[in-house]
Amino acid sequence: MSIENDIALLNGIPTLTLLGAEALRIIAISAESRIVRGGDILFREGQAADSAYLIVSGAFSLTHDRTLRAGRRSASVTVGPGTLLGEMALLTETKRPATATATELSNVLRIPRSIFRRTLESYPEAALRLAQVMQERVAETVNGIEGVRRRIERIERSPRAPRD
Repeated sequence: MSIENDIALLNGIPTLTLLGAEALRIIAISAESRIVRGGDILFREGQAADSAYLIVSGAFSLTHDRTLRAGRRSASVTVGPGTLLGEMALLTETKRPATATATELSNVLRIPRSIFRRTLESYPEAALRLAQVMQERVAETVNGIEGVRRRIERIERSPRAPRD
């Protein structure tokens, strides 16, 4: 795949498109292309995450190993081209929340956190745009959690609610 195709694919990711064309070019040039055979594991739940993966072609099944270890059937989600796996790993040290297994021959671009951070340092205006969007996402999440908390409190105060 050409650098221009990689840039176009990166530009299709809402978070990454905020960075602008020049920053995406640097990321595309620095990203590592990997082929993953069907049935192979890209990463496991709980592993330290130092990069994100952009699916170029193929598909991956995302499963939660904790569910399987508990003897319950794991609901899996299948994702394909244009999906960015591990977005938060670009910004902070984190662990993989699921196991990603290729369901067919697949190609991914590995974007290391170190490259992403250096790119943000080189393009501070892109970093500012990204920070603003992340701040909005956090605020939306907090508002959503607050809404759920209020609903739970209403249910608990309801006269029909079972009491212990």
